[in-house]
Amino acid sequence: MFSPRRAKWVLANKTCLSIRIYYYLCDAMNFNQVYLHTGANLGNREDNLKKANEWIRKEIGPIKSASKVYQTKAWGITDQPDFLNQALLVKTRLSPQELLEKIQAIERRMGRVREIKWGERIIDIDILFFNDAIIDTKNLTIPHPYLHYRNFVLLPLMDIAPELVHPGFGMTITELYANSEDTLAVEVVR
Repeated sequence: MFSPRRAKWVLANKTCLSIRIYYYLCDAMNFNQVYLHTGANLGNREDNLKKANEWIRKEIGPIKSASKVYQTKAWGITDQPDFLNQALLVKTRLSPQELLEKIQAIERRMGRVREIKWGERIIDIDILFFNDAIIDTKNLTIPHPYLHYRNFVLLPLMDIAPELVHPGFGMTITELYANSEDTLAVEVVR
């Protein structure tokens, strides 16, 4: 594996590299690896996920991997339409706070109105992981504090990162799913 330490050495000794490789390494070292979860249960749910992905590419960074789309009953407040959900791996240069602000702007642009916690929504975009950071501030908690309770988050995440280790629990996504007590059915849509 190409570690940041090795990359710094190579960059310091760039005479042995082509300019193209040099700039590739400079660029790659500035990206954060972010796992996002998108969900929708109002309007054309599948179209809403696609539109969210387009906005994420435009405003946040390239989507490097996307899970299948899953359908599940609502979690928390159950008297509402079923959700479609998807996990994404995104590369970004944004800080965690900047990322949160961009996500909230995308949600507002798509018509999301925050009225009831866990209520119906045209789109929901959650930050699951930001590199291996553990962040707990007034308005931002990473890793997502409920992800290990929710199979509709864990199953899509297993599609793209089954061996990803939760930095707080020291368990892989596969292990978290195996230990989950969530009984809601999660079905593949596409």
